[in-house]
Amino acid sequence: MVFRRGLLCAVVCILPAFSQTQEKSACIDCHDQGQKLKASAHASVACAHCHLKHDAYPHPEGVPKPACSRCHAAQVGEHAQSVHGLALKRGNAAAPDCAVCHGSAHELAATHTEAFRKKVPETCGMCHTEIAQQFLLSVHGKALEQGVMQAPVCTDCHGEHSIQAPTNRASLVSPSNIRDTCGRCHGNVRLNSRFGMPADRVVSFDASYHGLAVAAGSQTVANCSSCHGVHNILASSDPRSTVNLKNLPRTCGQCHPGAGTRFALGPVHLWAGRAEPASVRLVRQSYLVLIPLVIGLMLLHNLGDWVRKFRKLRWSARPEPEPLHRTTHQPPRVLPFERVLHGLLLVSFVVLAWTGFQLKYPEQWWAKPMLSWEARWSVRGIVHRSAAVVFLLTAVLHVFSLVVNRQLRRHWINLWPRSTDVAEAWQSFAYNLGLSSRKPSLSPYSFMEKAEYWALVWGGVVMGLSGLVLWADNLTLRWFPKEVLDFATVLHFYEAVLACLAIVVWHLYLVIFDPDVYPLDTSFLNGKGVREHEPGPGPAPEVPRTGRW
Repeated sequence: MVFRRGLLCAVVCILPAFSQTQEKSACIDCHDQGQKLKASAHASVACAHCHLKHDAYPHPEGVPKPACSRCHAAQVGEHAQSVHGLALKRGNAAAPDCAVCHGSAHELAATHTEAFRKKVPETCGMCHTEIAQQFLLSVHGKALEQGVMQAPVCTDCHGEHSIQAPTNRASLVSPSNIRDTCGRCHGNVRLNSRFGMPADRVVSFDASYHGLAVAAGSQTVANCSSCHGVHNILASSDPRSTVNLKNLPRTCGQCHPGAGTRFALGPVHLWAGRAEPASVRLVRQSYLVLIPLVIGLMLLHNLGDWVRKFRKLRWSARPEPEPLHRTTHQPPRVLPFERVLHGLLLVSFVVLAWTGFQLKYPEQWWAKPMLSWEARWSVRGIVHRSAAVVFLLTAVLHVFSLVVNRQLRRHWINLWPRSTDVAEAWQSFAYNLGLSSRKPSLSPYSFMEKAEYWALVWGGVVMGLSGLVLWADNLTLRWFPKEVLDFATVLHFYEAVLACLAIVVWHLYLVIFDPDVYPLDTSFLNGKGVREHEPGPGPAPEVPRTGRW
């Protein structure tokens, strides 16, 4: 029984193939295409599958030519929407169709063979002669000629059937997609290891300003092809290469006029912790120690302070508080003009932080609203630089006001560092960490306010100078080595991280989360603080004598 079933299955399987063979043999008697079909990718396809009414003899006239879409509907649809298909629709008879690239249906070459892959540049070169010549002389073309089948050919970069113009955002070689197209090979660990290619090219590009801007949606910033070329990509050691050291001024000068004319530009692909100048590495390593240390000490101080005050307010027995009587002569904590400057500082700082980190983290949800315009208009950069102007203007007004106004200058003297600040800081840390049971006596303007003010001054100078260097990137690259720009980039980023964390951990605690002032210290609105201060060793705040500011 089992034998009979097996025999029946074999007959069912063999009969169609035998029928097709008989049919082809009959066609071969009159049509020599049958001989060509034997070596074709269509060798297993029956003649009747493509040729309608083949069994009528003589064959009727007007039978439509077999359509490739009967079997390859997806590929034909892609071709119809490609630059080639659209050109055919517009009446360009020279535009390639299926047969031009693949050959006739009876001589169709298999696409997954080495012979077909090697022939792709020649096939495309029938129309794109000059481009094909450039490709054959490039590192990719030479690798293909040497038998490296992993080397990219035209279809790897441009696509096969759905080839689009580079200006089309759907194109694999459009500015928004070319990083991913090149990254398929240069971001592949196995290929990099096998052929000895640098493994950091995609990673370092992504971390650079160019890579971040591309990720944010910019269509004009430099990408892989802007520097390395398109079809004429050569090794950097080749004197003809666009990234050869001698040619870098011309290449970079396309966007940055004068870049590299005075100093060598140096390495372009920087990889944090590996391929970067010593000065850049020093800044990075310093901040990686400084940020956890400073923010950690702030957290310890404020957490200890909060726990002590919370326990006292929640569980300690205390008498009913007496009404607080404020005299009309109580000196303000923040003078009117200082409140104006604080408002400008608040707005500019928040906008700078928001728009600045959008460049570094463009994929985050909070960065999407403003970056939605990036492909057409660099809104983020305009807003960021506008906020920077407000920030710098605030700093200039602050210095100018101290020079021309005696009242503001006398008030500012309270923030000048004194030797007693060190003792106050130590006593406060010791008390908050439980190392001392004696509550410290703090000045009306203690080490906390002074540390915050002078940290702002230091951060403002660092961020202002490094920001101006980055803003004037063309001027910087014209007069200084590229290392200066890299140094400013790293310094600007890490100082921004430190400043934002300090604002959240230190400043917001002092003005919001400190139980003594919760829910808000309103001195920045009305000038009157809500915190009770004990007299300290420093000078008492000056009572304003005029309302000029």
